[in-house]
Amino acid sequence: MIYEVRHVTTYAYGSTVTFSHCLLRLLPKDGPGQTVFVTDLLIDPAPARIEERLCFFGNRLTSLTIETAHRALRVEARSSVEVRRDPPPAENLTRAWEDIREEAFDTSTLAPDSPAHFLHPSRFVPAFEPAAIYAKESFGRARPVLAGAAELMSRIRADFRYDPKATIISTPLSEAFEKRHGVCQDFAHIMIAGLRGIGLPAAYISGYIRTIPPPGQPRLEGADAMHAWVAVWCGEEWGWIGLDPTNDMMIGDDHIVLAKGRDYADISPVAGIILGSREQDVDVSVDVVPQVQEEA
Repeated sequence: MIYEVRHVTTYAYGSTVTFSHCLLRLLPKDGPGQTVFVTDLLIDPAPARIEERLCFFGNRLTSLTIETAHRALRVEARSSVEVRRDPPPAENLTRAWEDIREEAFDTSTLAPDSPAHFLHPSRFVPAFEPAAIYAKESFGRARPVLAGAAELMSRIRADFRYDPKATIISTPLSEAFEKRHGVCQDFAHIMIAGLRGIGLPAAYISGYIRTIPPPGQPRLEGADAMHAWVAVWCGEEWGWIGLDPTNDMMIGDDHIVLAKGRDYADISPVAGIILGSREQDVDVSVDVVPQVQEEA
């Protein structure tokens, strides 16, 4: 399936901003099962300087500086992406989770994709024993790692309620865990904390998921949103496999990967500094549209 993705972020400031320096992680790149045809960034006001590089984890990072006085900033990212993923392996084909744990801690590489980077606490995913205890219930002795991870994913979907008003991005993982309410970022962080708590490498993935309206209803522009899920390392044989605890599903052709990191702090879509305003309103809209509609 080929998707056209349009992601618009608009900042309205309470007073004039005289200088902005932003870091954007809004452009996808090629990866397993994913081919990027075209990407484009439209910035208003136009930046005085803009450059792109790859961050340590291989994500596309755009740096821009705006020196024109402004009361609003509009960032529009457009991408055309083809997604054709191989199905995940059968759960019982993956090795026992204890073996994967030992292999991860014995790894000798520090390459960006190495499990070594995704074993330990990070800014948004501190060590949190209740999450480790919760995760351990899904990992009996010698259970295949993907079977345990899939069950943990399903339990999070059943035990936690999606509630966009319950948390903000700075809400501690412990609070979201206790409330049993939150959004996709919270559920991903909780699952990662549980997996790392028992010694399994787990990464945070940002991206998009196609939403399908009810039969007979039109698709709403801007109704889509950025999404987040988890990738668990299943050993050298299978590598990283994605799981979406918000929707209780393995990652497939409806998911578009934008960036990968240890947690949200590594892949925040827009970050930076401004001079001249303490107040701002932010509006984000996302459209994920199949280029060719699938046959009924």
